[in-house]
Amino acid sequence: MKVKNIGLMEFQLPVKSPFIVCFHHKDHFPKGNGKGEPVQYLTDRRRGEDFDHKAPWRMYYGDKVPGFPVHPHRGFETITVMMAGFADHFDSKGSKGRYGEGDVQWMTAGAGVQHSEMFPVLSSEKENPMELYQIWLNLPKNGKFVEPDYKMFWNEQIPVVEDGKARVKIISGSYKNTSALTPPPASWAATAENHVGVCLIDLEPGAEFILPSVSPTLNRMLYFSEGKDISIEGTEVEVRHYAELDGNEEIKITNGLLKSQLLLLEGEPVNEPVAAYGPFVMNTRAEIQEAFAEYEETQFGGWPWDRNDPINPVDSPRFASYRHGEKEERP
Repeated sequence: MKVKNIGLMEFQLPVKSPFIVCFHHKDHFPKGNGKGEPVQYLTDRRRGEDFDHKAPWRMYYGDKVPGFPVHPHRGFETITVMMAGFADHFDSKGSKGRYGEGDVQWMTAGAGVQHSEMFPVLSSEKENPMELYQIWLNLPKNGKFVEPDYKMFWNEQIPVVEDGKARVKIISGSYKNTSALTPPPASWAATAENHVGVCLIDLEPGAEFILPSVSPTLNRMLYFSEGKDISIEGTEVEVRHYAELDGNEEIKITNGLLKSQLLLLEGEPVNEPVAAYGPFVMNTRAEIQEAFAEYEETQFGGWPWDRNDPINPVDSPRFASYRHGEKEERP
């Protein structure tokens, strides 16, 4: 069966190994006040824990600036795909940066890192829409204690394939003999035989698109995030739904009358036990307990910044600075 299952998308999207979770954030932030903060706050927000999916925008765990103040991770990777808006990154290794408007940050948490992800509201002249996916990709046992690090895939460098009325932005994997940028070395995606694919697929009205056959053991999920309706192998699918697909078959997708955007997540499973709790993903419950104990004792190296929710200056361009300025880069 080419189409195995279809379901409604929520804030947290269902995934299968090698992925752990996938979050979809879409916010219509108001104008900013020149400090990276909204000019006004929603009156019914829950300060410090604002996840109201019916609201036009959320503060998440932020107080004055939306986002996720300092928190730890261990044992997996985060792939943050910024379709709109900006994110400011700070971490316990002394790295920081700003990325957005199509950029992707790929962070290997490995042995343990603290980081913050804040969404500064930069424009004081107009509203500040933001949309992102954050994808958690599992690390195999031999990668769960590597040195933490991150790298940027700047929008201008990410390969894009124009295929008739389809446009494929390749974040991981390949399409039509075009390969993605190189992932971090410890990643499950760094081995080609693991077939890790992360792509944004834009379809013009009436477009026809073929997902190629890859592997009989491949897990493949397709998320329909923008548009009205598409047909997958003759099965009608409405926007904000997902489809679990056979990875060993060619899959024909036909778009409806509006432009559509899809997120493809696929890969060979990490055939190891998974123990996940909060910010940690390990192989056993005992390893989760060890992660919490080590974090309480060491704070994974401590937090070198003067606040738990740091942001860069509002007028800062996109950039990445690694390990207390040891290396810096810009698009």
